[in-house]
Amino acid sequence: MLRLLHTKSPLGYRNVPGSDGKKTIAPDLDTAPIIVQLFEWYATGNLSLKEAAGKAFDAGLKYRRTGRPVPVSTIHTILRNRLYMGEFEWKGRLYKGRHTPLISRELWEQVQDALDGRKSSKLRRSKHNFAFSGLMTCGHCGCAMVGEIKKSRYVYYHCSGFKGKCPERYVREQVLEAKFSELLDRLTFDDEVLDWVREALRESHAAQRDEQHAAIARHQAEYDRLQARIHAMYVDKLDGRVDAPFFDRMAADWRREQDACLRQIGRLKSADQSYLEDGVQILELAKNARRLFERQEPREKRRLLDFLLSNSTWKEGELNVTLQQPFDMIAETASAAKCAKGEGRQDFVKSEIWLGD
Repeated sequence: MLRLLHTKSPLGYRNVPGSDGKKTIAPDLDTAPIIVQLFEWYATGNLSLKEAAGKAFDAGLKYRRTGRPVPVSTIHTILRNRLYMGEFEWKGRLYKGRHTPLISRELWEQVQDALDGRKSSKLRRSKHNFAFSGLMTCGHCGCAMVGEIKKSRYVYYHCSGFKGKCPERYVREQVLEAKFSELLDRLTFDDEVLDWVREALRESHAAQRDEQHAAIARHQAEYDRLQARIHAMYVDKLDGRVDAPFFDRMAADWRREQDACLRQIGRLKSADQSYLEDGVQILELAKNARRLFERQEPREKRRLLDFLLSNSTWKEGELNVTLQQPFDMIAETASAAKCAKGEGRQDFVKSEIWLGD
């Protein structure tokens, strides 16, 4: 194992006493699987560092003491760290560690390519592009499900087995593809449902717009109040009641606050313009998600699933997922519509989940 001298173990490892009494590191069974997933997610070339940090946090990667999310800068440092694939740098030289590596050299190099911006060209030339590798975790042990080529032509997925031997069997990629396609069918709804949800969005947009206009008015009033302060103090400076350095300091502080008000007003106006348009685009995407998925190449399938899903597990032939918002609400609406139609009811679409806030 790698000797650590007065250093804290990196995320994914923990400090343990060695047989000789000196400090060493060993994989942390709580965070090491998430670190492995982080490398696998980023190696696909489909995620930004910010998106990778978000997925890692959702999976449970946090600072040990504070429970706070790991910032994007630290995610970048983790992905650059050779220690995770068994090497470490000391005084400008590379050494092979005696600790347990979490990832392979090949995976580490794929991540470096993605970080360096070379991944997009390599993906086009890659012979094997696993669509679902790292997307799911094993329902038995929580380790990542990864892709593998069998007999030079068949793609299978299996538990990485990071925590030890796992009973989960290999599964063909075609089986997973069919399961994901079936899942996306939950988002499918007919034009009648689409028309009603559009109407609900417009009603919601009206309420949202009133709130935004009220917020804009508050920020504008604060801007005007600060401007009045600056003007009043300028008059005091001209009359000799305050000196120039004091005026300059206070005016600079108030102008910074004014700039913050203007930024908030700009954000609110932008949100007001895009709210309805973005909502309708999301509905169209959900309505056609299954058809889009079935027509795409592996890399695009993966991008679509990353956008729609937050967590996926595979266990004994069953796929369980958590849909991102608002696709979870869309699936609930579509399900309610199908049930109500089957019962012959006509008021099925007006689901309460699209009303109010």
